[in-house]
Amino acid sequence: MAEQMAPVAQKAIDMYERKDFCTGIAGAVPYEPGTILTPKLKGGNQIIFRDYDSNEDIIYKKSDGTIVQSTMGATVNPSLAYWHAMRGTGQDPFGAPTMVREWAQPTDEMEAAEWTMVATFQICKRLGLDYCFHDEDIAPRGASLTEYRSNLDHMAEFAYGLQQHTGVGLRWNTSNMFSDPRFAHGAATNPDATVLAHAGAQVKKMIEVGKYLGAKNYVFWGGREGYETLLNTDMGREQAHLARFLHMAVDYAKEIGFDAQFLIEPKAKEPTKHQYDFDAATVIGFLTQHGLRDHFKLNVEANHATLATHTFEHDLTVSSMNGMLGSIDANRGDTLLGWDTDQFPLDVYSNVMAMMVVLGQGGLENGGFHFDAKLRRGSTDLEDIFIAHTGAMDALARGARVAAKMSRDGALSDFVAERYASFDDGIGKAFENGEVSLRELEAFALAHEPEPISGKQELLENVVNQYIQMGTHELAQ
Repeated sequence: MAEQMAPVAQKAIDMYERKDFCTGIAGAVPYEPGTILTPKLKGGNQIIFRDYDSNEDIIYKKSDGTIVQSTMGATVNPSLAYWHAMRGTGQDPFGAPTMVREWAQPTDEMEAAEWTMVATFQICKRLGLDYCFHDEDIAPRGASLTEYRSNLDHMAEFAYGLQQHTGVGLRWNTSNMFSDPRFAHGAATNPDATVLAHAGAQVKKMIEVGKYLGAKNYVFWGGREGYETLLNTDMGREQAHLARFLHMAVDYAKEIGFDAQFLIEPKAKEPTKHQYDFDAATVIGFLTQHGLRDHFKLNVEANHATLATHTFEHDLTVSSMNGMLGSIDANRGDTLLGWDTDQFPLDVYSNVMAMMVVLGQGGLENGGFHFDAKLRRGSTDLEDIFIAHTGAMDALARGARVAAKMSRDGALSDFVAERYASFDDGIGKAFENGEVSLRELEAFALAHEPEPISGKQELLENVVNQYIQMGTHELAQ
């Protein structure tokens, strides 16, 4: 790719400068704290940041008591989902597309791909976002594997030019191994070795693209790695194949010097009934069993956690306490709907809970908060893309401020420490140190009767609400 990079990269820069898809939004979105949004169909001051200031200092206390000073930008580290923001059309199982995007209008697939990427970088530049993509998001698959690879090479060079021109970075890339009909029965777990080989070729190519574009992470999410019925499934063999496939990816990344963090994204129920990557605990157990734990972390998504009947903070905590929380897909679901609605993460309470986990481990290193979220089907204006992202970034910033203040104050950590204080000495400490037997526990129990101790759940929920309601000045103290 390197020999052919220059002319394609220059073409990308020329197109970027020649046509602006965001003419109504001049320059970077401003930070205007205290400004009131105007609920109008057209006009008004709606595209602003009210809470998110990338340069703001964030000071917090990790779970081990270490004080960390960072910035809001480094803490949230937001990125845009190419497939939702740029390729989304509003189509759903019950209706045709509702969104007409100027960049998607050319009938030539490659020309449309180029203009879509130009628009992506223009939007990311104004919002201060990195970007993430599947291979099929940026390049047409074409009629053959050879054509697919050629299209992807071209678009990788095109992206490289835009990255150099704008400073927008690639947070992570991944392979779409679920949409094409060949993957109807899975990719790495497909019963047909030829299909598995195609999956391997696709991942190999995308690892190369990730290295070329400086991706910070590479994500595996098994959209169809699971089964519908055991009547036709050898589950043990399929899981062994998946593990072998992941080992091959690790080996190839080492071979070519791709040092990005590999991530697994748990996802329950969609599209198969029994996903092999059902939730964080399932994925961690699988990676541990197959000797992959040291090579992967998890990319946890809010809506996937709720599909697995967990809270968002539960799967984050399971990942973090195992040292495996690498990145986050920030969205939310609709509790009245049983599918992945991918709404923007505007629930500040949920964001506070998520930030408590993230700050507790000292941040996300190469990861961040990725907006795997889409506009509602009726939100058809270009400005809605900006409004959705600024609102979500504000909600995460608010969550970060609250979580940081609570950590500094010990608002919850001191209570939890007191609740488990009986394990800090005496029989509790001896138990944790492995210094007592069941006989000794029995003897202690015969001599001591426990007294009921309240968990004070309602009090703690009110404490969190109290912090959420604080003003920005109070949170900074």
